[in-house]
Amino acid sequence: MSNPWRKKTISLVLGLFLLAGMIRANGLNLNGLGSKASSMGGAFIGLADDFSLVYWNPAGAGFLTRPLFGALATDIMPTNHYQATLGPDTAIEAKTKFSHYLGFLLAYYQPVSDHLVLGLGFYTPSETGTTWKGDDFKSLTGDVAYDWKSKIGMMTLSPLVAWKISDRLSLGATFNLNYGEMKWSQWPGQLEISPGTYADPGQYEEGLHGFGWGLTVGLLAKPADWLNIGLTVKTPTTIKFRSKINMYSLSVIGYPTRSEVRREVKWPWFIGGGISVKPVEKLTLNADAGWSDWSQLKSLTTIYLDPTWADLMEVNGVAIRPLDWKDTWQLRFGVEYRLSQHFALRAGYYHDPATGPDQTMHVLLSTFDFNGITAGFGYDWNGLSVNWGFEYLKGKNRQVTSEEIGTTVVPFLAMPGTYEMYQVIPTISVSYRF
Repeated sequence: MSNPWRKKTISLVLGLFLLAGMIRANGLNLNGLGSKASSMGGAFIGLADDFSLVYWNPAGAGFLTRPLFGALATDIMPTNHYQATLGPDTAIEAKTKFSHYLGFLLAYYQPVSDHLVLGLGFYTPSETGTTWKGDDFKSLTGDVAYDWKSKIGMMTLSPLVAWKISDRLSLGATFNLNYGEMKWSQWPGQLEISPGTYADPGQYEEGLHGFGWGLTVGLLAKPADWLNIGLTVKTPTTIKFRSKINMYSLSVIGYPTRSEVRREVKWPWFIGGGISVKPVEKLTLNADAGWSDWSQLKSLTTIYLDPTWADLMEVNGVAIRPLDWKDTWQLRFGVEYRLSQHFALRAGYYHDPATGPDQTMHVLLSTFDFNGITAGFGYDWNGLSVNWGFEYLKGKNRQVTSEEIGTTVVPFLAMPGTYEMYQVIPTISVSYRF
């Protein structure tokens, strides 16, 4: 196994596989929750009038006059392609397996007085992953088909309080208790155990879990019957993950096969504004703009508690891996047209730029400029509301050359090649106003 990509793969994979395959639109986050909101392109900060408001803008709860309960299910189905020639004997043509990553949202709101509303939401702001076909990477892994798969999920419990200051203005806030979990398996490459001497550690397996917390604050103003203006601010959330890493073949060379690790991952500030306009009775037009502070995620630091592993990882340069992500602006647009008192049609569009540069593009860490097209419909009857939504996200193809990644400070930080990605996301929700 003389290919230098194989020898250096571990210096990237162990540091970056934390985020492997889970990078979708909006960095580490889903692009939204709620069938109505998602089918309107995720432009919902300025409307926030159904049970998904706990995610979009908690101030919307201040205008509720009846108890409200809702439930949502969503299915994220991503597909990735990668093609590259990394050496004379290392040609790769890979495609991910068809997989389902399920998300949900449950929420209940209770008006306490004419001004005060309390609520509780339980939902998945992050839920995605990737499963590659091991056979597609056999030219890189010494003709052995290892497992290459990852999954990231976050569940959030959000108590909510909203106060209607007047018939035209409401404030709201949530305290967000977050539980994160990450699982993955892959071949990590050859490990340098001494200068010029490499060993194959075999299959690599890791699982992480941890907690963090944050706040969401929202404002919703209705300066006119036909106009809403909303503002949402989400504070950063740091998940402190713990993990046990296994590389079973290390026992062949007399090294421990397991080590505990500590790793922190930071979800950034989010500041978003939205406007909702009702030019005629049956038509609603929404537009949102949101800023995410992804430049905070400049690098990924791993602490290995086993001293032998700590020494090995230091030799291989994986304790700190630069990511060099950048801040992004998301633009969202949506429309709803009510065919009757009971039926509504919806559509939308959004643009979400890539967070990472070419210099850190890798098959296990791929970011894209996304364009999303959405559609859906809703049915309302005597307090019952049933909504269906559909999203199609197409990532802009990325071509990374060896010359581009050759300028990076840390060698082999990225893999040259052609990257393609798209997602299909159906959602369905049911809610009831008592």
